[in-house]
Amino acid sequence: MPELKTSKRWYLEFREKFRKGELKSEEDDREEGSEDESKKLDPDKKATRRGYLGSYVRRLWPHWKMVLVLTFLAIAVSTLEIIQPLFIRYIFDDILLSEQEPIAKIWHLNQIGLLFLGLVIATRILGIFRSWNQRLLNERVILTLRRALFDRLLRLPLDKLSDMKIGGIISRLTDDINKTTGLLQMAVISPGVAVLRLLIAMVILFVINWRLALTALAVIPPIMLLSMIAIRRIRPIYRAIRKNVSRVDGRVGEAFQGIRAVRAFGGEHREEREFTIGHHATTRMRMFAARREIIVWSTWGFIIALNSVVVTWAGGYWYIQGQAKIGDIVAFQVYVLYLLNPIWQIVESLTELQRSLASMERVFEVLESPIDKPDQPNAIQAPKEVDTFQFENVWFAYNEGTEVIRDINLTVEGGTVVALVGKSGAGKTTVTDLVARFYDPTRGRITLNGLNIKDYRLDSYRELLGVVQQEVFLFDGTVFENIAYANRDATLAEVQAAAVQANAHEFIVDLPDGYESIIGERGVKLSGGQRQRLSIARALLANPRILILDEATSNLDTESEQLIQQSMTELLRDRTTFVIAHRLSTITHADMIVVIDDGQIVETGTHNSLMHKDGTYADMVRRQHDSVSLI
Repeated sequence: MPELKTSKRWYLEFREKFRKGELKSEEDDREEGSEDESKKLDPDKKATRRGYLGSYVRRLWPHWKMVLVLTFLAIAVSTLEIIQPLFIRYIFDDILLSEQEPIAKIWHLNQIGLLFLGLVIATRILGIFRSWNQRLLNERVILTLRRALFDRLLRLPLDKLSDMKIGGIISRLTDDINKTTGLLQMAVISPGVAVLRLLIAMVILFVINWRLALTALAVIPPIMLLSMIAIRRIRPIYRAIRKNVSRVDGRVGEAFQGIRAVRAFGGEHREEREFTIGHHATTRMRMFAARREIIVWSTWGFIIALNSVVVTWAGGYWYIQGQAKIGDIVAFQVYVLYLLNPIWQIVESLTELQRSLASMERVFEVLESPIDKPDQPNAIQAPKEVDTFQFENVWFAYNEGTEVIRDINLTVEGGTVVALVGKSGAGKTTVTDLVARFYDPTRGRITLNGLNIKDYRLDSYRELLGVVQQEVFLFDGTVFENIAYANRDATLAEVQAAAVQANAHEFIVDLPDGYESIIGERGVKLSGGQRQRLSIARALLANPRILILDEATSNLDTESEQLIQQSMTELLRDRTTFVIAHRLSTITHADMIVVIDDGQIVETGTHNSLMHKDGTYADMVRRQHDSVSLI
């Protein structure tokens, strides 16, 4: 969001872009789900879109019966509506203005009136049935696509999810899915039915009176041209408005996520001002669009009224000449509206179709993306126990050509504790990410009991893991739900046992509702140490055979850390554990200490052997001891 730009200046810049036509080429439209519909697609893009359309049709295929029913109902309702003015024409010309006796006119009028009423009721009933089934189909398609999309998002590679960002993920699951479900309606049913209504109405008009028909139809070309031009001019304004709102709302999210920093640095006034300026600018932009919409709709109303006047005027002239009837003129007044409504539906469908296609691309781009680390064809179940865990010439790079792990060779015996130490950015967390298979090596391999971990089914391999990360994440729910996330079938006794092992039980029972206490989004109602102990309890409840502790005690005070250390022997028994520790005093009893520097292993051994070696590790211990002494 622009820094403290006044809303007037912001608005003037937007208006200048609109005047120059620059709103149609915003580069970040794609990320916000509102791509430039006027952009021409290259051949590869068209091929991709056709492929996505094929995927969309395949996913819609299970509902083909309902689609046929909806199409039939749409045609039936349109046909019944389009013939209703003929009853009006008949009542005027063949009953009211006929030379029949009054009693015969009344009897005849009652018959036609009842038939007309029955036709109207039948049309409304079919319309209600069609609307209900259309809504039902939309909801079913929404549910099917949203579940499939959410499932695929959960399984995408982490780097792809990072590129999409939270806003992109949410927009795909909400706005894009909603727009995609209307694709069938806008691409096929609505324009098809509108064209059918238009053709039927035109045929009827020419059959009734070709002179009046030509008069009434003369309005169609200019009004279609007006509509197309107006929509193409107004739509970029709303894209810019959505983008502006997205920026403002994004800043709001950042402000509340960093509310401590906002208050610590007295930023409340600044955030309030930016919020006000952003929405004030948005209001100006909305009014800018509203002025143009009012002109469009007023022009529409004027053309409709003008057409009505011309039809009445010309019809009266031809009635006097004996070339038209009163019923013709009355029916034509109704048919004018029946003509203009389908025209608007066609124009709107064609313009909305591009937006739906753009949303469809964003949805199916994800649905067609490969999942993260798919199982190999002959993948097997992971073992229940860990005998050996090995890194064999392992290299890894997040970005091609920039290795963060280089030629690591390491053998870890099952049931041992391995501590990874080194300066910040040395690659310690990356090593544990490779253990957890959040990423796979660029070169080399990692083996479990002699087999490449890629040979095991990913879900069964992950069942071996328990992870406590430095950045603790807790869900907005109860204490029980957060600990039991590792095992949905866990009983209260099992959850409590894990909490006791993590030295969390004592503070939990002091909460207002104990294990049923709501901890708030990301555990905001708890201290940092309390959140970390819940995270440890969650990992313990999973009873993992491979435990990863990524600076798991970094947010604990000295007393809490001592409590964890006292029970650490029991916690780590018979588990293969990888510990990343900032405080070297906490890993002195590790079975193996691995010193990593610049993505490479520079030393391995126990605490005593490494201190005796007097190398990098010993130097780190002395420097940390000296810094603590100074404090």
